[in-house]
Amino acid sequence: MKFAELLAAVRQHPQAVTLPAEWAQGRAGYGGLMAALLFEALQAKVGPGQPVRSLAITFVAPAPLQAPISFEVEVLREGKSVVTLLGRAVAEGGTVTLMQASFGAPRESAISVAAEPAVALKPLEQSTALPYIQGVTPEYIRHLDLRWAIGGLPFTNSPGRQMGGWVRLRDEPVAEPVGVAHLLALVDAWPPAVLPHLSKPAPGSTLSWTIEFVQPLVPLGTQDWCRYCATIEHAQDGYGHTSAMLWTAEGALLAMSRQTVTVFG
Repeated sequence: MKFAELLAAVRQHPQAVTLPAEWAQGRAGYGGLMAALLFEALQAKVGPGQPVRSLAITFVAPAPLQAPISFEVEVLREGKSVVTLLGRAVAEGGTVTLMQASFGAPRESAISVAAEPAVALKPLEQSTALPYIQGVTPEYIRHLDLRWAIGGLPFTNSPGRQMGGWVRLRDEPVAEPVGVAHLLALVDAWPPAVLPHLSKPAPGSTLSWTIEFVQPLVPLGTQDWCRYCATIEHAQDGYGHTSAMLWTAEGALLAMSRQTVTVFG
């Protein structure tokens, strides 16, 4: 199933969405997809004049594949400008993903500070593609196109603080407008930035994730490339703490992300 088909499924039947095996990340469903689907369920409860400002996501347990998942939403508070919601993805009797979301209408303000310039990348044509290789790369990579331009590939004993490059959805037959759900999938497509430090394969995954969005979103299509760069701020005792940015190809800031990741190596 394509990404757009899964988004449509959660809009139509939020109480029973099944993740196909082609969206696997190890033994579980791809975390970026889970975040995207839960966000779609949350967004359905909010009016169009209140875009999302920030999300806090916890991956409580592995999301099962080929089993029904229910996406549940609770409105915690609805103020004049800001709406706060809590979303849960529930499967096999337990919560697998939690998301707290803040949606907020724009206000008049005397404060206006431009974002820092986007990180410089090698040109797309000179960047290293991460191909989908069955049994080697995670299954979800078949749906996402990553081109390495900063740092090493995972498990290449490449020390350094930064990792990133170019990213977009793979093989989208028709260009569709990019929304926040798409940005979640693009940001989480990248492996933990600590994995290039390892010299042999070891499991690693996101434990908790906060992400903020620049509103209004810059118009973008699903066939357009984005720039991504993650920076390791600290890593020890099997946990890594990273920050990351996502920009358009032209350098307009889209999202700011922080993740705590676990690594077993």
